[in-house]
Amino acid sequence: MNVSEQADVVVLGLGPGGEYVAGCLAEAGLDVVGIEAELVGGECPYWACVPSKVMIRAANLLAEAGRVPFLAGEVEVTPDWGRVAGRIRGEATDDWNDQVAADRLAAKGVRLVRGRGRLTGPRQVAVGGRTFRARRGVVLAAGTRPWIPPVPGLASTPYWTHRDVMAAKELPPSMIVLGGGAIGVELAQVFGRFRCAVTVVEGQDRLLSQEEPEAGRLAEKVLWEDGVTVLTSARAGQVGHDGTGFFVQLEDEEEPLRAERLLVATGRRADLAALGVDAAGLDPSAHVVPTDGQMRAGDGLWAIGDITGHGSFTHVSMYQAEIAVRDILGWPGPDADYRALPRVTFTDPEIAAVGLTERQARDQGLRVRTSLLPISSSTRGWIHGRGNEGFIKLVEDADRGVLIGATSAGPAGGEVLYGLNVAVHAEIPVERLRHMIYTYPTFHRTVEAALGALR
Repeated sequence: MNVSEQADVVVLGLGPGGEYVAGCLAEAGLDVVGIEAELVGGECPYWACVPSKVMIRAANLLAEAGRVPFLAGEVEVTPDWGRVAGRIRGEATDDWNDQVAADRLAAKGVRLVRGRGRLTGPRQVAVGGRTFRARRGVVLAAGTRPWIPPVPGLASTPYWTHRDVMAAKELPPSMIVLGGGAIGVELAQVFGRFRCAVTVVEGQDRLLSQEEPEAGRLAEKVLWEDGVTVLTSARAGQVGHDGTGFFVQLEDEEEPLRAERLLVATGRRADLAALGVDAAGLDPSAHVVPTDGQMRAGDGLWAIGDITGHGSFTHVSMYQAEIAVRDILGWPGPDADYRALPRVTFTDPEIAAVGLTERQARDQGLRVRTSLLPISSSTRGWIHGRGNEGFIKLVEDADRGVLIGATSAGPAGGEVLYGLNVAVHAEIPVERLRHMIYTYPTFHRTVEAALGALR
């Protein structure tokens, strides 16, 4: 028997953005139903952002211990994966954390429904044997799932995704990573530093193919230095598993790669058909839900997060969530603006970027000036010594005299990016940036030199 119920707003998916939308609207006095099939909070706190940074922190400490000038070669650091695995989950279980998040929403007035929701008509969502009709509308915040490429043999093997990595209690002796994007590169470095024999297989001609070429070359260099084998322009033609390990046969290669584990890190995609978007007049075969500047995807329908196609980043989901909340409540506010979208690959060194790459800018027909300076050229880079790999690259719209893109790679690349993010977002004239006071001695003083080197 199907039970029909009313609500002001139904939020389908309670990852970081969906949880925020549901909580804010309930606090504003609306009757909100939040639907979640897994854990409240989504990927970020349980399987992605947070646990991966715990791993990365531990791996970076191992590397840094070997860089201290007066201790190098004198102190033997023994990696302990068990302690890292314990730190990821801590004393509280995922179920406990999920319940805390659920209770937090309930305290704000959100009605939490467990299960997989699906649009069944305009402003209508079905979950289990219940149907919710939303007076104001529905917010789609269902996120994405790992995309598994159609490599022959892969689907029938016990491959890992990032979720399996985060749950690993023991370190495998060897691992093959399919994919050289941010997730693949970050986890390859972590496992390599914990003395796992890692091979990265990337189909493009460089790692981090969506970023500047210099970023991909830097990532490859530091991975090799950490003992990771990097194979670019390499494609898997066949995958198999014999009960104890994997083999990956690369196209145009005679001998297969072999390892105990295989991590598939080839990107993420939304399953819009499973969400029933056709009931709202949207294309179920599409990879993203198109929205306007106020995150509207249709009459009484909003979409936020990964499914909008603006990057699988928690900060994008939260940014879009704020816009959607304002629009649903009828409050004025600016449209979404992705010109200064920041992203960070948390390798060591961190590789952070904002806005357009040089190639993207030129492809748009812009007349650009660029500069590229190593972090080691700054006093702080010299002081830092070992581990100071990195650079600042700037991309300027020469006709308007403003930065439209920048990359900050280095020991604190993600933190240095903040100032560049502000400059791109606010379109601060380069001439004005040149006359700022840059703190000495900091990594970001390299930005001052890079501004002067724009050509």
